[in-house]
Amino acid sequence: MDGARNDCASIFRFQRVADMKSIMTNRTPVLYIFAGLPGTGKSTIAQGLARKIDCAYLRIDTIEQALRDLCGVDVEGEGYRLAYRIASDNLRAGKSVVADSCNPIALTRDEWQDVALQGGLTFVNIEITCSDQTEHRARVESRDVNVQNLLLPTWQQVEDREYHPWTSDRIVIDTVGKTPQNCVEELLERLGSED
Repeated sequence: MDGARNDCASIFRFQRVADMKSIMTNRTPVLYIFAGLPGTGKSTIAQGLARKIDCAYLRIDTIEQALRDLCGVDVEGEGYRLAYRIASDNLRAGKSVVADSCNPIALTRDEWQDVALQGGLTFVNIEITCSDQTEHRARVESRDVNVQNLLLPTWQQVEDREYHPWTSDRIVIDTVGKTPQNCVEELLERLGSED
């Protein structure tokens, strides 16, 4: 009788290990490419998604400010290029990545997509907007700095920022009148319907 129990326990343990291996090997990493003007709620939603799906989170503001603080660099495109490399490393290691940046022009959008495509992986473009100008301005003018030494843009700087129209597919989340949690839930629902 004890032998039969041990055999059943061994089979059960083997099945659990086999199921876990199946789950782990069938999980293909995805690059979630965020875009949007400052103050739209982009970083809050990107962080929320990263927590919900347990993936790496890269924020351009943090990378660029670190380059300024640690290396004395007058940052142009260096922050994005460094982020592409870090994202690529994570994707190759089998970890999905949330890339949080304004991603304002076609060049950066194409470069982010290339990070995934070069690894033969999937990417999802996600644009976060705030279509109510009054609400957007209030957010920009009342934001707290959560990256050490980062100077937040003024409303005028946000309005004047170069931001190209999109020419590729993307999920658009308009944050007007919604909580960050509502936006993350909406995004998860939209991501699920993309499958």
